[in-house]
Amino acid sequence: TRATAAAAPTPPGWEPAADAPWCPYKVLPEGPEAGGGRLCFRSPARGFRCQAPGCAAHASAGRSLRASVLRNRSVLLQWRLAPAEAHRVRAFALNCSWRGAYTRFPCERVLLGASCRDYLLPDVHDGVRYRLCLQPLPLRAEPAAAAAPPEPAAPAECVEFAAEPAGMREIVVAMTAVGGSICVMLVVICLLVAYITENLMHPAFGRPGLRRQP
Repeated sequence: TRATAAAAPTPPGWEPAADAPWCPYKVLPEGPEAGGGRLCFRSPARGFRCQAPGCAAHASAGRSLRASVLRNRSVLLQWRLAPAEAHRVRAFALNCSWRGAYTRFPCERVLLGASCRDYLLPDVHDGVRYRLCLQPLPLRAEPAAAAAPPEPAAPAECVEFAAEPAGMREIVVAMTAVGGSICVMLVVICLLVAYITENLMHPAFGRPGLRRQP
């Protein structure tokens, strides 16, 4: 993946297990049809941690889904489930949309296997408000239990974010650095003026002259 590992470990609960399997997924085509798409695999994101200023983390209301917006315009989406809930899930449906002036537009639909706990969204646009929703899909009913009512699907977890423009971020960093340098220079000038006033001006005008003895 393009999400590189940082030196510090991932907070507890987000780090994949040592024996975590690869994640199978399909990027579905646009439109109402759910079929199609090429089957792909990705390895779990191990040892990843979102660290400022190169990354900004956003969490869903339930705190079980988070999006780490990286500086290279990619987004690492991570989620976690309770062990009892994980056994009842057969797959995950990921829906991406972005907000326009008057409506929302779809950007990507992904079907992920039950073993998946993260997904990398490769390219996002600066200044666009994105919404990512992850829907756990329950196991299909056995033929003998087909007459029983289907198990309701768990509610989707959604997270919203907007990627900060890289140019604006660099301008803010530069202005902060320049502002800090100016403050340091002003402090040095003030100290220098105080030193000159105390040590050079007072001896000349504040002390009485010595009278010469006849």
